[in-house]
Amino acid sequence: MAARTDLKHTVVATMGDLLGLKGLIVNIVVREVKKLVPAWSLPGHLSFKAVLAKGAGQALKPVDVKPSDVAFLQYTGGTTGVSKGATLTHSNLLSNMSQMGLWLETAFLDKKRPDRLVFLCALPLYHIFALTVNSLMGLSTGGENILIPNPRDIPAFVKELAKYKVNIFPGLNTLFNALMNNAEFQKLDFSDLALTFGGGMAVQRPVVERWEKMTGSPIKEGYGLSETSPVATANRLDGKEFTGTIGLPLPSTDVEIRDEDGNTLPLGDIGEICIRGPQVMAGYWQRPDETAKAISADGFFRSGDVGFMNPEGLVKIVDRKKDMILVSGFNVFPNEIEEVAMTLAGILECAAIGVPDEHSGEAVKLFVVKKDPNLTEAEVKAHCAANLTNYKRPRFVEFRTELPKSNVGKILRKDLRG
Repeated sequence: MAARTDLKHTVVATMGDLLGLKGLIVNIVVREVKKLVPAWSLPGHLSFKAVLAKGAGQALKPVDVKPSDVAFLQYTGGTTGVSKGATLTHSNLLSNMSQMGLWLETAFLDKKRPDRLVFLCALPLYHIFALTVNSLMGLSTGGENILIPNPRDIPAFVKELAKYKVNIFPGLNTLFNALMNNAEFQKLDFSDLALTFGGGMAVQRPVVERWEKMTGSPIKEGYGLSETSPVATANRLDGKEFTGTIGLPLPSTDVEIRDEDGNTLPLGDIGEICIRGPQVMAGYWQRPDETAKAISADGFFRSGDVGFMNPEGLVKIVDRKKDMILVSGFNVFPNEIEEVAMTLAGILECAAIGVPDEHSGEAVKLFVVKKDPNLTEAEVKAHCAANLTNYKRPRFVEFRTELPKSNVGKILRKDLRG
């Protein structure tokens, strides 16, 4: 890629850069023992430490920055297609920080706010969820961020978690689920946990109920995308009940449910979730064709997520448009099947996709990771048959030792589809 771009400088960092002598040991372990760094070659690159040393001898020069100036390009996860660069301006990010700052205060209407908020960051900092919710909100509130380099190493994660009194824990459904199956996590003191914030993928009711029982902190689900800086909607943080929705639009944000032709649908009707607000991106970097598809003439961003709005104004995501399964002309949404399946005690994780079927066009296939090693296909199908309409029931069940996930832990259905 380097030869095909106009980049002037490439800076390469290592895990041990800022750890002094200990950093040398860390780098040797990372490269030679754990083999985490593949062979690579990047002629002319600069080391992070060398750049810092050079910069230390220079004076700061003020730069005139306007709200409309580009802050950075936030590349989408590419979980359903090719990754695109969302152009986020300084105004986009400052707006979303202000919106979230107002929303955050509702978490402390019924409880004392700590003098200094402690955030747990178990997501990569380049992901929009952690970048804004952890990094920018953490900095703007004067908080402390506890960084977890490898959240997939659950035992090490739990050992680190035991050292701190965490107040705010943003994460994904898969992470919450994995933590609760660790015996040491179940022994931790959660009395300081004021807010657990779920995003990135659907938060499942069985996970929420178990988490609240174990930690005393309900999971508050929110919703956003790289293109919305990211938060567009969230449940009230002082609410007592799990709504099963992504909540209400943030301040200064409009949400509409629209059909394929861009018409606004009535309450309760299912369509595409469309968002307009100061946090919505300027467009996709050097992709005017994709920008035109994504942002309507009246400024609404087409999210690609299907859902509806209830009479209380709460928005419910049904699923991604691209993940929808069509069985004999009926729309089947994987999220619904997965949430039902997860109520079966023997299932640790699951994912549903559509597979070709000569009779119904598509049929539902469910991939399952067992919690109970004795769980059978017949038990899974019987459970789904008791809780789902006939055309929604999985025709096929395949057991896996693990499911493919993105770098933040989101289950990748596209990889299951092959």
